Amino acid sequence: MPARGADAAAGYPARPVRIVIGFTPGGVPDITARLIAQKLTETWKQQVIVDNRTGAGGTIAAQIVANSNPDGYTLLSVSNAHAVAAAIYTKLPYDTLKDFAGVTMTATGPALLLVSPALGVKTAKDLIALAKARPGQFNFSSAGVGSGTHFAGELFKSMAEIDVVHIPFKGIPEAITETLTGRVQFFLSPLASAIGLVKDGKALAIGVASAQRVPQLPNLPTVAESGLPGFRFEFWYGMLAPAKTPRPLVGRLNREITRVLGHPDVHNRLSGLGAEPAPSTPQAFDKFIADDIATLTRVARAANIKAN
Repeated sequence: MPARGADAAAGYPARPVRIVIGFTPGGVPDITARLIAQKLTETWKQQVIVDNRTGAGGTIAAQIVANSNPDGYTLLSVSNAHAVAAAIYTKLPYDTLKDFAGVTMTATGPALLLVSPALGVKTAKDLIALAKARPGQFNFSSAGVGSGTHFAGELFKSMAEIDVVHIPFKGIPEAITETLTGRVQFFLSPLASAIGLVKDGKALAIGVASAQRVPQLPNLPTVAESGLPGFRFEFWYGMLAPAKTPRPLVGRLNREITRVLGHPDVHNRLSGLGAEPAPSTPQAFDKFIADDIATLTRVARAANIKAN
């Protein structure tokens, strides 16, 4: 079997490769996948196609890849949502740990606390006080049930001890739009998805959910500084293959994608969005996902966060 695996890696790719994403265009799993696809297409002289299969917090896309041939021609671009789903769904149509092989982490980036401009709040402290004064009347948006943004909002709700209602949308762009128009009151968006709107003054951010302020928005305090001590939420992104993909092929994909992430224009594009390239070994990414699921499961149980 090892010889066959090595042969598969040597002749790869002999036809177009598909990267499946469980979310709409505009989110970081989509942006990173497109940057990687473009560079791999140039290197391999073989098309790398990005295929958005939305729904159920990314689990529809994950099921497609889990059930596909483990030949390196179908990959999955994931975010925290992949681990969140395992923590909050009682039953999934696949095994998050056993049905996938980590290829590499691709990037990381913090959440940005966006609020409806109509609220007139300037800090997380203001938002929490207003929500406490009007229990059950405030909504927060997400990119779908079981998405990373859903979990971020539930974690904020739990730590702030506020009674707010979750309103899921199809993707991040829709969740941002609903917040800007005031139909929902707040949204914990990936920094990368909202930074352009914030810089242009079209969206109002009152905190970044990282340990320190970010260089892209140096005047924006952390959410912890702004009124919710201890609150942190970082998004991570990565690439997976079906579990039985030959190890030499996983290694080849890891080397190729790591090379792409080190490319100056890819690094600059991600950095400008507030996401940092974060390549890893396949084994380290597998362990990271398993550890994240364990942490998220503990938090979900303590805060009673469920998918329904």
